[in-house]
Amino acid sequence: MTSSNSTSTPRRALVTGASGALGQAIARRLAQGGAHVIVHANRRLDAAQAIADELRAAHLSAEACAFDLTDRAATHAACERLLADAPVQILVNNAGTHDDAVFPALRESQWHDVIDVSLNGFFHVTQPLMMPMIRTRWGRVINISSVAALTGNRGQVNYAAAKGALNSATKALALEVASRGITVNAVAPGIIESGMAEQVFDKALIERLVPMKRAGTAAEVAALVAFLASDDAAYISGQVISVNGAMV
Repeated sequence: MTSSNSTSTPRRALVTGASGALGQAIARRLAQGGAHVIVHANRRLDAAQAIADELRAAHLSAEACAFDLTDRAATHAACERLLADAPVQILVNNAGTHDDAVFPALRESQWHDVIDVSLNGFFHVTQPLMMPMIRTRWGRVINISSVAALTGNRGQVNYAAAKGALNSATKALALEVASRGITVNAVAPGIIESGMAEQVFDKALIERLVPMKRAGTAAEVAALVAFLASDDAAYISGQVISVNGAMV
């Protein structure tokens, strides 16, 4: 599904923040679709390596890398190393963090830390990969946003701001590269099954918030990401697509 039509080599896909449940599901789905997946972690190379090893054990193509997306110089150096082999044609900006507090109590460090990963991290990694992608005349940039960017959420002004800005960047970048065979989209998950979600949302709260009366799965989000990364999605760009069980 994601393998190149013009050569026998697979398209290379970088999934940032791939050591978490959602990133792992996205990495697996892209690898199963024929991409060579570069599994990224922030500092824990061992975590990224374990996922890459799992994919290779299943006879899929993968490698691991680790760098801090909030560090511009480190990210650019890592991108140069990746580009030494070939362009990255599929980029999934999945890395993100949250540090919640009601706005009057929100510390400056909480504001900047969340913005740094989701928004500055997007800039730091996407910009150096863009021109090599443009030269191939084919590319997919998929940004993982959140329902919080669409509806807001109490205690998450910083997170909603970061993801809302990412949605706007998605639309603007899509316009810039549309004529170059590159699509840029955002996927906005709602409540997705994970250890973190279980700490915040109990079954009764999920049934009250979600019309489908359940949390989504990482695999369901990954399926949409894989479709947007495919040739079949060539005419879809500049969109923010929700996966939230009809919450919005």
